[in-house]
This record gives sequence, C-alpha cells and structure tokens, in this order.
Amino acid sequence: MEAKLTLVGAGPGDGELITLKGMKALQNADVVLYDELANAEFLDFAPEQALKMYVGKKAGNPSFSQQEINGLIVRLARKRGHVVRLKGGDPFVFGRGHEEMEYAREHGVTCSVIPGVSSCISVPAAMEIPVTRRGVSESFWVITGTTQNGELSEDMQLAVQSKATVIVLMGMSKLDEICRLYKYFGRGHLPMAVIQNGTRPDEKRVMGQVWEIQRLAKENDLGTPAIIIIGEVVALHPHYALEYLQSMQEAL
Repeated sequence: MEAKLTLVGAGPGDGELITLKGMKALQNADVVLYDELANAEFLDFAPEQALKMYVGKKAGNPSFSQQEINGLIVRLARKRGHVVRLKGGDPFVFGRGHEEMEYAREHGVTCSVIPGVSSCISVPAAMEIPVTRRGVSESFWVITGTTQNGELSEDMQLAVQSKATVIVLMGMSKLDEICRLYKYFGRGHLPMAVIQNGTRPDEKRVMGQVWEIQRLAKENDLGTPAIIIIGEVVALHPHYALEYLQSMQEAL
C-alpha cells in the first residue's frame, strides 16, 4: 500500500465545475479530507467505504489548525493509502496546498496536484464580468484580503493605484478598510461588486461604486465566503447600470 496525497481543486462551488481529473481522483480515494468551500456533493464521487472527514476553516468558528491537518494527511496516508485533499477553488491560490504537499513529502508521502477552477476568475465570469477587456483593463490583481497576521495585504496600497482589475479573496472583514483606501486615493467612484457564495444556488451579490458598497453589502446582509471585484470591468455587467440606479434611489 502506497502512502499517497492528491491535492484536488474543487472549483468555486458549483458541483459541475470540478475537473474530470479531480473527479477521477475522488473515485480512487481511500480518504477524503474536505474544506468548507468544497461542495459536499463531491463526496458522492468517492467510494462508499472511503473515510470522509471535514477539516475546513470558517471565520469565527472553531476549526482544525493547519498543523493538525498536516498531521492528519500523513497519518491517514500511512494507515489507509490514498488521501484526497479536496480544497475549494485551486489548491495553490491562497489554499495552503503547497504547505500541505511539502509537509507530506517531507514525511515520505507521494504527492500530486490536480488544479482547480479558481473563484478569482470563475465567479466574475459566471456573473458575466470579464476580469480583462480590451480597452478597459489590461491586467488583474488577485490579492488576499487578510494576511497571516490578520492585516490587510500591503499589496492593496499598490493595487488601488493601478488601472488593473482588483480581485480580493477572503476580504469581507476588511471591506471597510479597502473602500477607505480607494477613497483616500480619490477612486471612490470606481465600479465594485461583492459576490457571496459565487456559482452556488444561494449566491448573493451587490454592485455599485466603492463609496456606497459598504452600505449595500450591509443592507443585503452579505457575508463570507465572498469575493470583491473592483474596476471598470464591473460596469460591463448587463445589469450594472440598473442596479446602480436603484441603489442611488434607495440612498436618497
């Protein structure tokens, strides 16, 4: 029996957005360790006898530490064989996948990675917001909203001043700070969208300008998990003008 780890990107949440290769890995799993952001229906792909264990992290709730997850991967791989680590989005986009793989490999576990569809591009695309568009945006930034020490990434200072589309993951707790930064640099007029549970049936969203997005997010009770999109491309959404007009009328 080979001790083996396969990191699988589960995609943004829609059950049909996992890759075929990821699905095949699940079908051959002895153990599935899955995250908060991984759709539970993916577990149906795994053999009935496979051990299925939730090891997710959710803001404000007790959860497994990264050290505990690393240890579980190694112990279960040695005891049962093939461990599939199912992670929302792509395992190497703010998913700590490389940390888990590195730890497992250092402890004699064979490792492989199956990329996933990252929410940073798929959630905007599902909403018909292109992260790049000729004549509008030549590039895009993907930034973590909260760093390891709990602070807003210093890269936001640079991103705010760029013409690029800015996509913030794990940034809802820093929404006020992000908006304040844009307004400080005189960019409070930029179109902005906040999308919770993107691609899922319970998806919620608000669109408007930076200066008003805190109010809109609060009024619509948006929380985590959510992604934040800032830039002129947001105004390309087919309903942006209508929703912006409605938000203006409600604010008066």
